[in-house]
Amino acid sequence: KHKTCICKNIVDELPLSQATISQHLKELKNAGLIKGTIEGNSICYCLSANAFQELTNYYQNILHSIQKIDSTCCP
Repeated sequence: KHKTCICKNIVDELPLSQATISQHLKELKNAGLIKGTIEGNSICYCLSANAFQELTNYYQNILHSIQKIDSTCCP
């Protein structure tokens, strides 16, 4: 429903502690999968469209490669 969220929104939805969720969000941000901007006392997170496009392309290439494999190679 929202294009962005803050950690509290996620804490309210998942059975994990705020500290655990914050650590996961930090790692996702470090990996470039999400972006975060400071809004007052909170960090507002959103998905990184570029990162997910790269992942989509990567997996499409893998699937394309698998489809090229001759299915008769293994009995």
